[in-house]
Amino acid sequence: MRSLLESDVGFYYAIGAFTLAVFVAGVVGLWAIGSSGVGTRELIGLVVGFAAFMLVYVVSIAVRRLEKAEDV
Repeated sequence: MRSLLESDVGFYYAIGAFTLAVFVAGVVGLWAIGSSGVGTRELIGLVVGFAAFMLVYVVSIAVRRLEKAEDV
């Protein structure tokens, strides 16, 4: 685990996994509460926005890996 976190890309993967876990826990929490007034429309907007954020995050990791490969 330590060797994974020593590289920049490995650290980015770990942060991305943590962010995803926090998001999933939040959505499960909203689903469990249910009566808080969060409707399907809001939940879909939240999920789509987070998916767009994660897409940009994964693309930036891919670009970082490509830049690192060119430096070799």
